[in-house]
Amino acid sequence: MTMKYKAIFLDWDDTIGDFSRSAKCALTTMFEIHQLYQYTDYDTFVQKYSEHNTLLWEQYGRDEVTKDELKIDRFLYPLMHACGLEENSETRVLARRMCEDFLRMTNHFFSIIPDADKMVKTLASRYPLTIVSNGFVESQYLKFRKSGLDPYFTHIVLSEEVGAQKPNPRIYEEALRINGITADEALMIGDSYTSDVEGARAAGIDQMWFRRVADGEEDPAYGKVVTLTEGQTATYIVNSYRQITDILADGMWVA
Repeated sequence: MTMKYKAIFLDWDDTIGDFSRSAKCALTTMFEIHQLYQYTDYDTFVQKYSEHNTLLWEQYGRDEVTKDELKIDRFLYPLMHACGLEENSETRVLARRMCEDFLRMTNHFFSIIPDADKMVKTLASRYPLTIVSNGFVESQYLKFRKSGLDPYFTHIVLSEEVGAQKPNPRIYEEALRINGITADEALMIGDSYTSDVEGARAAGIDQMWFRRVADGEEDPAYGKVVTLTEGQTATYIVNSYRQITDILADGMWVA
């Protein structure tokens, strides 16, 4: 079999690590610890948090907000708009405390998505693997070690260390540089259309969009039906790890 690609780039959160699950566990625990039920209900709080967190990560990817602003504001916003608290020094202290709790708890509740380890081991038997992630340095390296999968990755490229966040092509160019390959020799696999698909495409790299559920089905991680938006395309669109290995490793599946 002639392999089209000389290296595979992989996103981490919600592609290998089950960040959606750990975040949900952390938010549920924090809601009780900080007794936020006296101000609002859990679903309203999470809705406001999720909407603003998504916006902040998009802004972070465009260098419009700093890491510290993202970490604090994603909790300050729901405290104000779901809980009805005023923006003052006391509320900002609570938001910072919740940020610290969230990072600690998501690490505590960390797990990989079922069968992600099989996919990684299968691909690693055929290709050099590189993690390309926007996740925070202090959390990502801890999760890599806890996963037990770090020996299977040749390189780790984190946005904080590069100075550019996905979808900025610079982070992909750094991944290409350290692998000593050209854009047409790499493939990026990830769950985010904006960061992983559009970002890789902007760098001239083929993309594999990992959608954990099929079009029109409910995604348990987000509790809503997922549908393709018109114009959303990728080199490959897959819904399972087995599909990934069928395409890239000729059906080989390492137990």
